[in-house]
Amino acid sequence: MSPPTGNRRGTLWWRFNRFLERHLPGGLYGRSMLIVIVPMLIFQLVMTGIFLERHWEKVTKALSKSLGREIGLVITLYDQGPKTPWALARLENEANEILDMGLRIEHGPLPPPHPRPIFSILHYRLSKYVARFAPGRPFWIDTTGQDGYVDIRIQVDKGVIFRFLTAKSRAYASSTGIFLTWMAGTSFVLLLLAVIFLHKQIKPILRLADAAQAFGKGREIAGFEPRGAREVRAASEAFLDMKRRIERHVEQRTTMLAGVSHDLRTILTRFRLELSMLECDGEQLAAMRADVDEMQRMLEGYIAFVRDYEGEQSRPTDICELLETVRAGLRHEKKRLETECQKGLEARVKPTALRRAIANLAANAVNHAASRIRVRAWRAGAYLRIAIEDDGPGIPPGMRERVFRPFVRLDTARNQNMAGTGLGLSIALDIAHKHGGDIELSQAALGGLRAEMRIPL
Repeated sequence: MSPPTGNRRGTLWWRFNRFLERHLPGGLYGRSMLIVIVPMLIFQLVMTGIFLERHWEKVTKALSKSLGREIGLVITLYDQGPKTPWALARLENEANEILDMGLRIEHGPLPPPHPRPIFSILHYRLSKYVARFAPGRPFWIDTTGQDGYVDIRIQVDKGVIFRFLTAKSRAYASSTGIFLTWMAGTSFVLLLLAVIFLHKQIKPILRLADAAQAFGKGREIAGFEPRGAREVRAASEAFLDMKRRIERHVEQRTTMLAGVSHDLRTILTRFRLELSMLECDGEQLAAMRADVDEMQRMLEGYIAFVRDYEGEQSRPTDICELLETVRAGLRHEKKRLETECQKGLEARVKPTALRRAIANLAANAVNHAASRIRVRAWRAGAYLRIAIEDDGPGIPPGMRERVFRPFVRLDTARNQNMAGTGLGLSIALDIAHKHGGDIELSQAALGGLRAEMRIPL
């Protein structure tokens, strides 16, 4: 499908739809999962962003600012009080017992700072507020050293270092990890419930699709019952009603054909009996008998064309044995029929119908080949492939589609004087379609026509 012209909005919408078709999962289950997962993921990302922006950062800011003020208060008390050992010990004791700051007064130069983390909101906030509430004092902060603690060292006087070893919870919103863990855990549980629910809702749809595909291939539908939501059950019941109508129609047509076939065969048998009792010239008698035989073959061809093979059930079939049966029935004195089959090749097909299709294609090749016909069968991925080639005149590319039409016989590429009804290829294509496959005509490596049948395994 080409994009609409003359409408920019329509073109953009078409390109967006094409992008979705190329990148979205092809199955209903995958697309349903995306419908559940994508909104949940967006919701979680938005909530996480709001939490980190509003709650986490604001709480961290307030806690860091409070700790910075307490550090500034302790330094102010040091500046305003005596510097005796007793006064320092009292300040240290009050800061630890009342404010729980983990203060330890050390003497000596300020140690070299630890490497600064590349990104740490705690380090950024604490450095900002310590510099604000303890101005002009050299300091450094280590937020990655001891697990669960922040190490803050400030030179309050020459040779006097205040070391604060404070829990991170005093300056950092430590509940963030718990919040994210709970959010991820509940999301996983909700996603698991959604997967189970979707599986139960989509399974009836997949079973309906499998049943329709099996019915289209002529296979038995075992244990299929309408289940699932009301709309799915309605579709399943409609499918079963359609299946019953088709089977009833096929049964009525088969009964009618059986009656017509019986009546016409009776008349032809009477013709043969009358010819055997007729006294006339031998050549005329032989010609009339040939006409009766031709009428018999035409009758069989017409009946085979409208036959559905619905009564035959698909079953595992040895394809190599099937090809040998076809080869045995098409022996020709002057033409060589070769068969090649992949070892152990087996497929679930209707053997009688498939044998008829291969025999029709092979008979067409035998009728028009110069001296050689080759029939090959092999497995290619999920398909059974059967190719029939001949070294005859072939069919022009522009006329290959016509030969599958009923009663069509080409007079330019094929010999019109040969007997037949023009239904052989139509019957073969119909049988291939009933197996869910197709037939393609092309140029053969032998020089003539190549007919390849593809049937899904």
